[in-house]
Amino acid sequence: MTIEGKPSVLIVHENAITAGRVRSIMHQRGWVSEICDDGDRAVDQYIRLKPKMTFLGLNLPTMDGHVVALEIRERDPEARIIFVVSKSRLEKANDAAYSSGAVAVLTTPITRSDIEQKWIIINGPVPEAPGLADLDELYPELDDTTSQPLNIEATLPEPHTSLLPEGTPLPINEKIETPRKKGKALKILTLITVFSVTAILAAFYLGLLDVLGL
Repeated sequence: MTIEGKPSVLIVHENAITAGRVRSIMHQRGWVSEICDDGDRAVDQYIRLKPKMTFLGLNLPTMDGHVVALEIRERDPEARIIFVVSKSRLEKANDAAYSSGAVAVLTTPITRSDIEQKWIIINGPVPEAPGLADLDELYPELDDTTSQPLNIEATLPEPHTSLLPEGTPLPINEKIETPRKKGKALKILTLITVFSVTAILAAFYLGLLDVLGL
């Protein structure tokens, strides 16, 4: 795919300096670059951009660069992938390049002459990707089964009756009698006392009148 009449390149690398260096070199050659630092998003960006070539690192977040290359090749058998790695990871990059059918492997620090020396190879025939046969093993599909509703009754454990003493019935909600309130009896006793005192005072008053002859 071209952008504004210029060929496009996708740069997917975990090192921002390396990604910027590749973009600068490709810009000098008249290419338009787009940079991504996430393996999972790189596949989506490739589908959207459809670049003429892709520079790819190995140690990417969320998805290994080898798997990203296989995912891209699965969607586009003619994808041109160039791995860009440090010298310490060159052996692993060569294995990934063979598996995914990459057109070239470059080592950092990358220079303009590195790309110029391999430019014919980069634009040559795209190799087969034998690793595509193992892609399903790397990311097996989830079992397409519908979830069944949870049977709560079936999952509840049976009560451990052995923990209860033999012959002991389970407790039943019985009506618990509360003591009768003593307030009513106290009121009756108070009234009786008042009446008794009143009667005594009345008798005393009447006896006093008799004595006085009134």
